[in-house]
Amino acid sequence: MSSLYTVTPPIEESSGPGEQANLKVRLQRAERSNKMRSLLLVMPLLAFILVFFLLPIGDILVRSVQNPALSSYMPQTAAYLKAWDNQGLPDEQVFAALGTEMLSLAAQQELDRVGSDLNRVQSGLKSLFSKTARVLSKSQPVAGRYKDAFISIDGRWAKLETWAQLKSMAPAYSDIHYLAALDLQYDEHGKIVRQSESRRIYVDVLIKTFTMTFGITLLCMVLGYPLAYMLATLPAKVSNVLMILVLLPFWTSLLVRTTSWMVILQSNGVLNSALIKLGLIVQPLDVMFNMWGTVIAMTHILLPFMVLPMYSVMRSIDTTYIRAAHSMGASPLRTFLKIYFPLSLPGLSAGGILVFILAIGYYITPALVGGEPAR
Repeated sequence: MSSLYTVTPPIEESSGPGEQANLKVRLQRAERSNKMRSLLLVMPLLAFILVFFLLPIGDILVRSVQNPALSSYMPQTAAYLKAWDNQGLPDEQVFAALGTEMLSLAAQQELDRVGSDLNRVQSGLKSLFSKTARVLSKSQPVAGRYKDAFISIDGRWAKLETWAQLKSMAPAYSDIHYLAALDLQYDEHGKIVRQSESRRIYVDVLIKTFTMTFGITLLCMVLGYPLAYMLATLPAKVSNVLMILVLLPFWTSLLVRTTSWMVILQSNGVLNSALIKLGLIVQPLDVMFNMWGTVIAMTHILLPFMVLPMYSVMRSIDTTYIRAAHSMGASPLRTFLKIYFPLSLPGLSAGGILVFILAIGYYITPALVGGEPAR
């Protein structure tokens, strides 16, 4: 008996090498199209960063090593100074070139501009150039007598230090401004040495700035971490109310908050008056116009910038990890150190970086609370 139905085996679709290659090409084309669309979407942002961020920073970096004072306005003098070996005073040729170009700039009323640029490296060079040009314009020396004329006008022209500073500004690009920022300079022999005691100000200011910035950042971490933890773990209604209190300083002007701290911290202010009435102190605390007042005011102002990043990270931590640790017998301290704290580190680091960057560039609060008192 024959079967009424014949079972037909399934037809297997076969794809040849040509179809596989075609499919691969289409996939690559689709990926390139997706990448191109993504690039076009972020192109406005990239253009904004390039025009308003990268280009200005690059221009500032280039200007920080530029020295157009001698290379542009006194090219002949700059060329001679580059060849000078810092051994003894320059020869007559250098004095003659400097005198000729100095008189030319004085006639064009450009000498004061050059002197101002030179004054940033060595104070007194502007007055020296003006004095020398004024005397030379009245009685220009004959050829071969410029060196004697310069030294007779001002004794500073007979010092190697004066010529060494001019040589340091002869190249169109040099590191003199960066050296000055580190209280360094070139000596009369062209070697890098520390500046005199009276001019060493930048390194001390930088050390004090970084020390206070690290201290303020650490204080914000210590004070902000428990607050962020409380905001993240409390019920939503209570947490929202406390969050409004945290955000409240953002609705107040920075100048108003700084002035309020001045009223609180001054000798006859709210803090000292309250402590004296309570009998806790006999004389007012000196917490105004010094480092302590600056740290207190800036910690209060920058604390929300630490709390908000930590709160956003702590809010997203899965509590099942905490419950699992407790169920396995871990103590609350061990659970915090091994689980919760590592999970909250991204928020802590983000808040620390944000507070550090803001604190290191603050001006108004340190100037008003930590500066000299008005007279």
